[in-house]
Amino acid sequence: MSNQTSPHKPSVAIIGAGPAGLIAAETLAKAGLAVTVHDRMPSVGRKLLMAGRGGLNLTHSEPLEAFLGRYGAASARLRPLIEAFPPEALRAWAEELGTPTFVGSSGRVFPTALKASPLLRAWLRRLDSLGVRFVLRDDWVGFDAETRPVFRRPDGASETVAAEATLLALGGASWPRLGSNGAFADILWEKGVDITPLRPANGGFRVDWSDIFRTRFAGQPLKTLAIGFEDAMLRGEAMVTSYGLEGGVIYALSAPLRDAIARDGSATIHLDLAPSRSVDELATRIAIQKQSQSLSNQLRKAVHLSPVAINLLREGGGGPALPRDAKDLAALIKSVPIRLTGTEGIERAISTAGGVAWSSIDDTMMLKKLPGVFVAGEMIDWEAPTGGYLLQASFATGIAAANGILARLGTSSDA
Repeated sequence: MSNQTSPHKPSVAIIGAGPAGLIAAETLAKAGLAVTVHDRMPSVGRKLLMAGRGGLNLTHSEPLEAFLGRYGAASARLRPLIEAFPPEALRAWAEELGTPTFVGSSGRVFPTALKASPLLRAWLRRLDSLGVRFVLRDDWVGFDAETRPVFRRPDGASETVAAEATLLALGGASWPRLGSNGAFADILWEKGVDITPLRPANGGFRVDWSDIFRTRFAGQPLKTLAIGFEDAMLRGEAMVTSYGLEGGVIYALSAPLRDAIARDGSATIHLDLAPSRSVDELATRIAIQKQSQSLSNQLRKAVHLSPVAINLLREGGGGPALPRDAKDLAALIKSVPIRLTGTEGIERAISTAGGVAWSSIDDTMMLKKLPGVFVAGEMIDWEAPTGGYLLQASFATGIAAANGILARLGTSSDA
């Protein structure tokens, strides 16, 4: 009988079963480490599954330099991480799981199934085959004196987990019912980690609609639209809501709009309701309409404005009496002022700005104040518009943190 014993497997505790935590678990398990993923929810990948309702926009196909520019102030720190795991690598990874992808007309990348559940099921099968262990309904509440993670179990009991490294992949604070509640901010702050205040990103904005407009048009889309704010002018789609405006083109401007409201108390955007036509062309088309028609009919026939767009003119133009002069009316159509009075709550935002400050994270994704504790994903202080940038950075930071753990433990990712 052999007296040989199995070689010691370094153990890692990953807290958070979203994309960043799961890709880190895969990377570490492939290298031969013993990996346990803890999550306070009863199932994994809940926010990923919600993203699948919109087709699961995994990444974007635009050139990498333009892609990296979407991360604003965080671009310099994210650049080497995304260059190490770029969009092509994410698409190849999905393909290996049996989830081929395609590029949509906007350049966004989606799985051909246009949902998240097939990918997540295949991913969990792979993780199971690698020996990754899951402990669910496990609520992380902090560290003990030796920086070991402490969890509160469903029965209220606490348990301290011994691991040779810990990865926090706790998400931000949006959609807390899906798992990410931002509680990490206070826990880490008390440990001396710098935290940038958590704020909504890719969320809606409040507008003081008239009661008539709110009642009639909440839930109506604005499909042909450009929005101007400061030096930016973006085309896309938006949605009128009971509280204000939301949608892709609004999300793309959410960071400067949010910051302007925080600074000035409000922000005024200008809506171009006919972005493919000039003021002169619109004025000519309006002027030739029969004056016996109602103004609404003139606008519908001349400019193809929908009822919601026509009534937006009244909201932004100061009341029901729109300009009768064709050129003045055309100028209003091209630049309808809408005053945004606030942001919709962080719990309804698609993603979160703020979190663990980059100054608290070393080049291996380890917290400088907590040796052996690494961070990844949306809980770090970066933000990006929708379009695949959120998931791409979550994956890239998860892999970077896993590689940082391997380096600390003296283990090769090729093991």
